[in-house]
Amino acid sequence: MKIYEIGTGYTPIPAQVAAATESVVEELTKSYIEMGQPVEIIDISSSERAKNNLPITEVKVPSFFTKDDVSLGIIHKIKRVVYSVALSFRLKKLLKNEKEKVVLHFHNQYNLFLFLNLVPKRFRAKALIAYTNHNGMWSKNWNDVKETLHKRYFQEIFAMKNADLVFVLNEETRKNVVEQLGVKAKRVIKISNGVNTDVYCPVSQTEIEETKKKYKINGKKVILQVGSVYENKGQARAVEMLSPILKKHDDVIYAYVGGVVSQEYFESVCKTAEKLGVSDRVVYLGTAVPGAEMNKLYNIADITFFASEYEGFPLVCIESVSAGVPVVICSSLDFDLGSGCIITSKEKSVNDIEEKVLSCSDEYKKLCLSARKNAEDNYSWQKIARKYLTAFIEGEN
Repeated sequence: MKIYEIGTGYTPIPAQVAAATESVVEELTKSYIEMGQPVEIIDISSSERAKNNLPITEVKVPSFFTKDDVSLGIIHKIKRVVYSVALSFRLKKLLKNEKEKVVLHFHNQYNLFLFLNLVPKRFRAKALIAYTNHNGMWSKNWNDVKETLHKRYFQEIFAMKNADLVFVLNEETRKNVVEQLGVKAKRVIKISNGVNTDVYCPVSQTEIEETKKKYKINGKKVILQVGSVYENKGQARAVEMLSPILKKHDDVIYAYVGGVVSQEYFESVCKTAEKLGVSDRVVYLGTAVPGAEMNKLYNIADITFFASEYEGFPLVCIESVSAGVPVVICSSLDFDLGSGCIITSKEKSVNDIEEKVLSCSDEYKKLCLSARKNAEDNYSWQKIARKYLTAFIEGEN
């Protein structure tokens, strides 16, 4: 049984920008290869793909659509449709020539929606069709988001209703898919994201100091936030919550890294810092390539800060934990990554950070060690890939 991991068309795999879903496809593929499981990535064509040894089949699209795209505007949507149509015809050809049943593992609603509508059923029957829902919107209370989901994500609803298996990243999403969409419970499986513990790991103090020097933040304690810069990720909210700490402690800064999705929101982050009188303590570090470069940034942090309004399963949190850096989760989202994380609230965040992190106590040092062990014990991609593989095998029978 061969597995085809389907790239989203957002940015080429391996991703040279912080693209969570593309990292999932890459890491699952690597893990399958290590397990001796036949696997191949099908992805958008690109002359800018990073060097790699992955088994990748490219789907040709006009060169205008092959550049990295971190915006979410109209061009981005057209790109998804163009790629998805070309992908569907490529998959039709693949299935036509396949002698045995295969797994097609989709990660994007456009891709699967158009595949289901463009590829005849007789060809689709030759594949186990799986879909992983990475959309954090589904983790919110149904009554708060049902109108938005039906209007903006009707493709995803159609895709999940017609897939053989639906994978979700958290229990609330599973509940909504089963109870609100009527998808049979046995077809909806919760599997969290994982982390490459070899890549995201503690580094030496020398490397930490060199990285801090590079960004001109020597001698500072760092509260780090990682993620695209737009409203959901909440960098402006983070500045508001952290401003009392930044004013009180001269040696503490809030640093954030990620692609700017909304220039207007980026400017609002700057204005918020200026209004609260902490502009000199708020530092934008730009973007970073996933892997070793990103790992260095996690390592310069004393903690990472998570404030998203919605999320499926935050890779940035588990990557930080794997680097031995505790995560403060200041969000209404209902998840607990286990040891090495501090669940807090807007009202308690300042006290929790000062008491449990900035004090550099023995408790904090133990928290760092337990964070790393938690990642190794529970979130390696090899463990996650085995869960997917088991589900594929059971779904085929």
